[in-house]
Amino acid sequence: MLQDLLEGAGRSIVFGLVGIGLMALGYVLIDILTPGRLRDLIWADRNPNASLLLAANQLGIALIVFTAIFTSYDSFGRGLASTVIFGLIGIVIMGLAFLVLDWMTPGKLGEVICTPERHGGAMVSAATHFGAALIICACIS
Repeated sequence: MLQDLLEGAGRSIVFGLVGIGLMALGYVLIDILTPGRLRDLIWADRNPNASLLLAANQLGIALIVFTAIFTSYDSFGRGLASTVIFGLIGIVIMGLAFLVLDWMTPGKLGEVICTPERHGGAMVSAATHFGAALIICACIS
């Protein structure tokens, strides 16, 4: 029983580190898609649009990781691989969804996200990120 507990704890640490790594990649994606430094926009400027978009991105990635772990294979290695693969696919799909939305709307979406006043485009973009994550989650299960 103690061995099972330790094995489960070890797996939790590994999956947790993978999840944090994927969420860090999601942060980098948003930083690339928006002009300026994301850390300054959110923590110094307290920009509500950038905060909303990053929050949706992080929740979406966490949901993908959760779904991949929850539906994980009996094999730890296969479960870990599926978590990494689906997480990376989710990040790419979120980035593509942002670019498609940017193409479909007037102006530059990244610049809209950086405006200090709340903007409806940020809500739509956040919903697009989260929706892309839900699509990936549905593909996992």
